[in-house]
Amino acid sequence: MPKMKTHKGTAKRYRKTGSGKWVRPKAWRGHHLEIKSARRRRRYDGVTEASPTHTAQLERLMPYAGKGK
Repeated sequence: MPKMKTHKGTAKRYRKTGSGKWVRPKAWRGHHLEIKSARRRRRYDGVTEASPTHTAQLERLMPYAGKGK
């Protein structure tokens, strides 16, 4: 059986926490930041938990995420 491949586009966008949750960076922080208010820019800071709807698909796309080092 050949090795399963990690989906590289997904690997660049999502990661798994130590407790096994999937997290992703928030959207809308890419460019044109000077026209967005400071309050709005802060709202887009950091990462957020991925939707439970997508967890099964993420497990399939990244079969080795969070498995030992």
